[in-house]
Amino acid sequence: MRWARAAGLVGALLWLGPATALAADAGFARFLASLWPEAQQAGVSRATFDAVTAGLEPDYKLPDLMLPGRPKTGAPRQAEFVQVPADYVKESRIENLAAHGRKLLDKYRSTLNGIERRFGVPGPVVLAIWGRETDYGRYKLPYDAVRVLATQAYVGRRKEQYRVEFIEAMKIISDGVVTRQGMRSSWAGATGLTQFLPSEYYKHGVDFDGDGKVDIWHSVPDALASAAQQLVNKGWQSGVRWAYEVKAPARADCTHGVPEVTKPIGQWLHEGFALARPAKLTAEELRQPASLLQPEGIYGPAFLTTKNYFVIKEYNFSDLYVLFVGHLADRMTDPRPFATPWSASSQLRTKDVEAMQRGLTRLGLYQDKVDGKAGMLTRAALGAYQKRAGLKVDCWPSEPVLRSIEAAR
Repeated sequence: MRWARAAGLVGALLWLGPATALAADAGFARFLASLWPEAQQAGVSRATFDAVTAGLEPDYKLPDLMLPGRPKTGAPRQAEFVQVPADYVKESRIENLAAHGRKLLDKYRSTLNGIERRFGVPGPVVLAIWGRETDYGRYKLPYDAVRVLATQAYVGRRKEQYRVEFIEAMKIISDGVVTRQGMRSSWAGATGLTQFLPSEYYKHGVDFDGDGKVDIWHSVPDALASAAQQLVNKGWQSGVRWAYEVKAPARADCTHGVPEVTKPIGQWLHEGFALARPAKLTAEELRQPASLLQPEGIYGPAFLTTKNYFVIKEYNFSDLYVLFVGHLADRMTDPRPFATPWSASSQLRTKDVEAMQRGLTRLGLYQDKVDGKAGMLTRAALGAYQKRAGLKVDCWPSEPVLRSIEAAR
């Protein structure tokens, strides 16, 4: 999974000062040495452990660290959460990736057919994940995965998780699958063509080309099959679409756009929802449970999302990510964009969405985390407030609604 670097971060050494920096580095060396028993138990050879940790220095410029003398920072804001849908699921980007994806469908047809037979995941879906994660391998990952994982394990906000990931990364190197130099990653340590954390490599990795090793860095068959296996392990249902674009009736309640409100697709259609592009659904499709998704509230396209939508969301927890991957997969076999275009909506700043979430929490309408992300639950809670306040119910965060929430008692 790929994240942009947080703007404005400065090196921690500038914050700490020379004496404290030296002490911190000595502490880092002691920390690394303390990991040997766990690494040995995990199957890391002593030679690999020594080679990986010798001269290894922390990268204090990474985000999501907790350092003395520096304010605690969270992860950098992912594009999925700070852009409006039209900017993230950008038509020019989708078309470019879809055009290249069609060529790859032909190039890897035998491999993709084999993956679908074995895992039940269509070829365009795994290609779309590859395209979104690393631009079909053309994007060069900027970080040294070992250094990232070691730093996050030492002073990261999620250090216990990264302690495991660092040891698993050393095991991958010890197993001879990829070299230390070849293990490049995102700032969060995701690596390979389809962006796996090291622990995910061991959970979901597949040797699909039959060469005796699982190589998600250089083998396209292995990387795509491993992505398919991850989806299957998370509940992928063969033969089920990720979503259906629909047109919502004027009376539709946008506060129902949450996973907890699930009905058979046939019932949604009976209630006035219509497929955006008319088609005859099978009896099995009509029985398929689905949830309503309106990424821009009542504006822009709407979708009935299936179980497979939420499986893709486990790959990257963002509705816009799933929309990007799902739509890109569709565009490889159907050149048409969404039937309903995105609106010209603007997005509130992160701090304003956080203020809105705090206000909705105070009013008893929102119970999820305050994170500045206008996701499903935030939009539904916002719509509930608009109902209570007698405002237009559009389930979309805006400055007038924020001011109304802040003034409410």
